[in-house]
Amino acid sequence: MNFTCLIFDLDGTLVDTIADIAASMNRALAQYNFPPLIPSEYTHIVGWGIRRLAFLALPPQEQRKSGAEKLAAEIAERATRFYAESPLAYSKPYPGIPELMAELRARRLKTAVCTNKPDSVTRLVLQGLFPLGFFDAVRGDTNQAPRKPDPQAVWDILMELDSTPRQTIVIGDSEIDMETAHNANCHALGVSWGFRSRKVLENAGAERIIDKPEELLALLPAGGF
Repeated sequence: MNFTCLIFDLDGTLVDTIADIAASMNRALAQYNFPPLIPSEYTHIVGWGIRRLAFLALPPQEQRKSGAEKLAAEIAERATRFYAESPLAYSKPYPGIPELMAELRARRLKTAVCTNKPDSVTRLVLQGLFPLGFFDAVRGDTNQAPRKPDPQAVWDILMELDSTPRQTIVIGDSEIDMETAHNANCHALGVSWGFRSRKVLENAGAERIIDKPEELLALLPAGGF
């Protein structure tokens, strides 16, 4: 298969953002007198969007209370504002990612980012860590459309880039990304350097898992799964 379109997750795939995610969410939790989580705890609960993250960051007894979803939405809104104030205090691309992306651009392959991270923060992170216009399409969460693993955002990207699922690899570090790929009828490629374990990716249906960014190049342009 001649793959021509690559859709990347952001957090845990292109960029190690967990410390900044933890800092912004913990700051929001503190305003409601809830205890902080350590960064490693966040690696298990990120990926479904900021509101879900805020809910899962609440103490278990708070999650069971009436109105927990509303409270989580308020905390998520504050966390998003805090994140936007300082999106790159700790975040950086994973080793090999800048070189990989530069090579993909040189090969004139279509590249996109599809994430459940708030769209405003997504763009701040990308603008701060990658050259302007480095990706052909970017989709973050705007609360106006379904989040991954719903395939709509991927299909919107494919329409924008004039590509097809058969030509496209969805690349990510979580079960959410693998489910999104399958739901969109794209190829599912897991990366082992992110927030979830290899076992999680395997159980979610990853067709292949790579351990280093440069391994992706072996699949392109005429490689295969």
